[in-house]
Amino acid sequence: MRDLLNIGIVCYPTYGGSGVVATELGMALARKGHKVHFISYRRPARLGHFLPNVFYHEVAPFEYPLFDFKPIDTALASKIVDVAMYENLDVLHVHYAIPHATIGYLAREILRSKNKSLPFVTTLHGTDITLVGADRSFFPVVEFSINQSNAVTAVSQALKQQTHDTFDVQKEIKVIPNFIDFDRFTKKPNPELRLKFATENEKILMHVSNFRKVKRVEDVLGVFKLVNQKLPSKLVLIGDGPERPRMEMLSREWGISQEVCFLGKQDNVEELLAISDLFVLPSEHESFGLAALEAMACEVPVIASNIGGLTEVILQGKTGYACQVADINDMSDKALYILSDSIRHSEFRLAAYNRAKEFDIHQILPMYENTYYDCKEF
Repeated sequence: MRDLLNIGIVCYPTYGGSGVVATELGMALARKGHKVHFISYRRPARLGHFLPNVFYHEVAPFEYPLFDFKPIDTALASKIVDVAMYENLDVLHVHYAIPHATIGYLAREILRSKNKSLPFVTTLHGTDITLVGADRSFFPVVEFSINQSNAVTAVSQALKQQTHDTFDVQKEIKVIPNFIDFDRFTKKPNPELRLKFATENEKILMHVSNFRKVKRVEDVLGVFKLVNQKLPSKLVLIGDGPERPRMEMLSREWGISQEVCFLGKQDNVEELLAISDLFVLPSEHESFGLAALEAMACEVPVIASNIGGLTEVILQGKTGYACQVADINDMSDKALYILSDSIRHSEFRLAAYNRAKEFDIHQILPMYENTYYDCKEF
């Protein structure tokens, strides 16, 4: 049996996909006996309670009138060096290339000057690559940092290909898909909770995101409006972000505000997914589609866009449908097809669950562990 590791994890502590994956991964590693040190400027959103072998190190940015912006990058690199030295880290895992891969490289080189080895793994999550495609000012630094990583992983084949299309990456990119913790994400009947949103004869459509333009939440409303015209239904929207005020206004203008519920950010999203009948994710870009996978784990079929990693998660015509971006007519037709027949709906539910089981965290976790060990031995 290989030795247990001391692992540093750097991630954004928000509700976005990269932070969620990093936190769930860290907690799973800790349950296996590894010591996991989260290093961030705020406690990660899903790190909600004490767990043995899990430690959180807060980065306190330096305040000084000279700086218009807090030098968080420098503060984070310094904190990594401190934790690595005094907690004897074996490996550092940075999630999201911008700027964490660069910070990982800087911390590694500082530690090397102190005769301390700290290999680092960079996991690419999506917008850290697509953002560079839109803003070339990041290009040389990110390309360099990815190539300097001791190992690089991507959450889907689509993202791996997009990375190679965007950068001259010399490092091997290992695809390790996102995962589901079935101890948490599973369908638990809760008729009382369901009745708070819909009557027994109404269907519940659901969407979870950070309400950025790339998520195309307006299309969620558009799909629901068409479905609602033919089938009694309610729409539950979970999350918050820059597009939410406009979506609230649109729902009023379209006369569907009484059928739409904006819940904002929710910690126990699995309880809400478990009462829904259909998940809608019409994103313009989606490197994997973790929200869709979480819905499927709760036996919820998915209507989504046929872009990025979503086509690697959804089995067309079995667990849901992946449609052309912005084609709300096709999406609503597919939604009605699934929801209008109870037997068919049950078949889609079961297929969604079975597909999600292929991404069980217990199958994915060894892929990350092997990556760490390979780096440490290297």
